[in-house]
Amino acid sequence: MTKSIRTVLAAAAAAVSLACLAAPAMAQTPWQAQHPRRAQVDGRLRNQDARIDQEARTGQISPAQAARLHAADQRIRGQEQHMAGLHGGHITRREQAKLNREEDRVSHRIGM
Repeated sequence: MTKSIRTVLAAAAAAVSLACLAAPAMAQTPWQAQHPRRAQVDGRLRNQDARIDQEARTGQISPAQAARLHAADQRIRGQEQHMAGLHGGHITRREQAKLNREEDRVSHRIGM
């Protein structure tokens, strides 16, 4: 194989690799990322994270408690993303209710 053919093949392979990496990023449209049920769950997670940080700063909860609460919120966020992946970028009402119940449990642990 000549050097120019190898260069062309390498460039083609790089282009295919980049296309494969970019496809999942392009698959999530703004509608999917901002679907009302997902936006509600995500907004609530952001609020809870802010509450955890505030209470940790003021000494109402220990750093270890804050870390556990943040970890619980991260698990909920992961569940939400997994559920959205199963349904083309949105979550069902039942899934939203399940996530909200889980967020309620975490919320009640904040500031105890």
